[in-house]
Amino acid sequence: MMREWVTRHIIVRGRVQGVGFRVFVRDVAVAFDIRGWVKNNPDGSLELVAHGIKENFQSFVEQIEIGPPSSRVDQVEVQTSEIDTSDSMFRIIA
Repeated sequence: MMREWVTRHIIVRGRVQGVGFRVFVRDVAVAFDIRGWVKNNPDGSLELVAHGIKENFQSFVEQIEIGPPSSRVDQVEVQTSEIDTSDSMFRIIA
C-alpha cells in the first residue's frame, strides 16, 4: 500500500510562547516522523509547517491541541500547504 504524504500549515493560538511549546511540537513531530519547522510569531501565535504521512497527522494535531502542561491552546488552524518542506528533520526556527 502506498503511503500518502501531506503538508500542513498550522497556526496555534493561546498561551503558546514562553512555555516550551516549540520544543514540545518538535518532540511530537519526531515521534510521528513529521518533518518541517516551528516558530513563534510576533502576534503571540505559533506557526508550523509539517510534512509527513497522512495517517500520522490526526494524532500529531491532537497532541498539539493538548500542548505542554504550562500552555493553553485556544485555537489550532490547520490548512493544506504547498510550502516546501524538504527538510529531513523537524526544526525550531528562532
